[in-house]
Amino acid sequence: MAGLSRARVARRIAAGAAYGGGGIGLVGAAAIGLLLAEVQMAKRVVGNGHTPHAPRGEGLYGYGYAGQDGPPLRLTMLGDSTAAGQGVHRARQTPGALIASGLAAVAERPVELCNVALPGAQSDDLDRQVGLALSDTSRVPDICVIMIGANDVTHRMPATRSVRHLSSAVRRLRTAGAEVVVGTCPDLGTVEQVQQPLRWLARRASRQLAAAQTIGTVEQGGRTVSLGDLLGPEFEANPRELFGPDNYHPSAEGYATAAMALLPTVCAALNLWPAEDERPDASRREGFLPVARAAAEAASEPGTEVTAAMPTGPRGPWALLKRRRRRRVPATDPAPAAST
Repeated sequence: MAGLSRARVARRIAAGAAYGGGGIGLVGAAAIGLLLAEVQMAKRVVGNGHTPHAPRGEGLYGYGYAGQDGPPLRLTMLGDSTAAGQGVHRARQTPGALIASGLAAVAERPVELCNVALPGAQSDDLDRQVGLALSDTSRVPDICVIMIGANDVTHRMPATRSVRHLSSAVRRLRTAGAEVVVGTCPDLGTVEQVQQPLRWLARRASRQLAAAQTIGTVEQGGRTVSLGDLLGPEFEANPRELFGPDNYHPSAEGYATAAMALLPTVCAALNLWPAEDERPDASRREGFLPVARAAAEAASEPGTEVTAAMPTGPRGPWALLKRRRRRRVPATDPAPAAST
């Protein structure tokens, strides 16, 4: 029942984003005053999640494969502090570097990583970031990974507006010829210092936005991977290991967990994943669903992928929901990061 309700909310948000509505918020208006007070208290305890600048991970990964099978694949990271890798100290610990290393090992080709993500960014910054990613028309990215949404929740950006910006970004990237994978809004209810009732409100808002992000992304030809609950149980069980020094951003282990979930979908988008894994497996409850229902299920289940299947059906567009087996990110030696 909860899944069907979440699907209806996600449908309304996505429809509002598509048709210009802006009044559907992430939580009820009566809770806004309490939410703001609790957010300010949590920020004082957590420290606003600010750490020194994220390490620069840009450069060439898997350069040992150079010349073996075509030019380097181009990977671009977009989004907020999680896409930038804020909270770790070494470039190789950032999600972009981890995904680039894994992609190079799977493709047996070098991967050139560009990161235009901005710590603190909300979805309305994606227009600027996409402009940077597509600034050189002769070097369009092969694959783009977007991780965005947490700051939209904490800054109370209307969900319709948030999804509208994300959908526009995915559409521009796909039109340019890039594949797109979106890591949807993480579960802010897992932040250790956030107390009730903010924890419940943050979790509800995060999942609503994640489901709506999935609908908007899939309708524009992208794929999504749920990050909402992916780290939740692990964060709650091992907060000292999976949260970084600021107790807000993931640690190196946390980013590695997220990268392992995103990597199979990144590879599949580039037709690099084993063909047998592309068929839905009924034993893992994979299959074709109306996109809103698939989005709602994905928002509640760790590492779940949603991709477009059929453009229309009895209940609107349909999507393929997959629960891919996560595999350890292979290690490759990165080239020295580009200077900034």
